[in-house]
Amino acid sequence: MTSFGIFEKDLLERLARDVSNEFHQPVSIEVSHLDLNPFYSPGRRQYDANQLLKHLTSEALPDPVKTIGLFRVDLFIPVLTYIFGQAMLGGNTGIASAYRLKNELYGLKKDNELMTQRFSKEVIHELGHTYGLIHCHISTCVMRSSTYVGDIDQKSLHFCTRCRAEAGL
Repeated sequence: MTSFGIFEKDLLERLARDVSNEFHQPVSIEVSHLDLNPFYSPGRRQYDANQLLKHLTSEALPDPVKTIGLFRVDLFIPVLTYIFGQAMLGGNTGIASAYRLKNELYGLKKDNELMTQRFSKEVIHELGHTYGLIHCHISTCVMRSSTYVGDIDQKSLHFCTRCRAEAGL
């Protein structure tokens, strides 16, 4: 995992532990700096996830190492108002943002634990795409598509049996 924003050490360690537990792989955390200005769309006041992912992919280590960039900015792709993350299907890179995972954005009381759970689910979901997994129809599977944070809250932190088998985990 590569952090491209200021994240608390405890949050990064929790994400690494959750990812490691689900994938049964060691996870390392790197802190990096990236000028986000080229990815900013003034008209949307958001950051272009396609371009961020393309940049991260060009800088990533070769397979089989998986890299997920962690951000704190509002992401979009042209066909959607916003996204929580994105990944190269069957590739080795993905991105996830904590921006829309915070209760405060929706006028609710701050809940760091809930935000951390959501972020872990989103990171695992995007990494699942790098293992070739598409969206799952099982409501509790971490690979189920999430349009709203409430969708993320309904999912578990884990792959269903079918997705786990398809990913070879």
